Amino acid sequence: MSKGKLAKFADMAQFPHVFEFPYSAVADEVSCDMKGKWGESFFGNDRPIVLELGCGRGEYTVGLGRLFPEKNFIGVDIKGARMWSGAKESYEAGMKNVAFLRTNIEIIDRFFAPGEVSEIWLTFSDPQMKKATKRLTSTYFMERYRRFLKPDGIIHLKTDSNFMFTYTKYMVQHNNLPVEVMTEDLYGQHPLTTPDGGEAQKGANTAISSPLGGVERAILSIKTYYEQQWLDRGLNIKYLKFRLPQEGTLEEPDVEIELDEYRSYNRSKRSGLSVSK
Repeated sequence: MSKGKLAKFADMAQFPHVFEFPYSAVADEVSCDMKGKWGESFFGNDRPIVLELGCGRGEYTVGLGRLFPEKNFIGVDIKGARMWSGAKESYEAGMKNVAFLRTNIEIIDRFFAPGEVSEIWLTFSDPQMKKATKRLTSTYFMERYRRFLKPDGIIHLKTDSNFMFTYTKYMVQHNNLPVEVMTEDLYGQHPLTTPDGGEAQKGANTAISSPLGGVERAILSIKTYYEQQWLDRGLNIKYLKFRLPQEGTLEEPDVEIELDEYRSYNRSKRSGLSVSK
């Protein structure tokens, strides 16, 4: 490990708003002491808690924390050296509504009690084109989110990946999840569409109920390091906001989706296939 990374990990260990539980520390089902107590014991209030899963450098966690001081934000990732950027920035800015949790997202439900979280942000997650259960918008993860999300809690997906966006769109449609906003070109302000690609009609369960609101407009002012690179390359940024009810059995959509052809976040599709489920 480089000296730079060692210094960052040393900083992380001293930051009072960083909680570290690498997988090895919780592999035996050890539970987090903060579970069910984030508002009371750390933030000192009962404001809504919002998670950014796979927060990377934490640009969204910090940016949203600045834009919405009436909410509490927790960035989650396993990469501590990467997370250090947002943790350091928020610490030096004295932000009291931002925290970071270093752990594996696969065990995220061990850290939050039922109904403790109001919203989840998924910002430029790995599309995991080869295996559905690894996608952060799969029904596998949706069932985990249900364990700690409030009833009808909100999921935000922001992605450059057409595969990830299309898969999530079909997952939402197949399970009849209520959609609030959907656009395939967030910055180009292309018309918002329903999950089946039609015109947005008010009142339909999976249709758009309103144009871009305060949250959606606010996110236009936050761009991650990699997002700006993708925009510079002419790639559209896609955004989907939907609710996750507690009731009902979730099922995976049985559809084939064309794989992304370009490299995203230094990842290739690593497959000779042209489509995947």
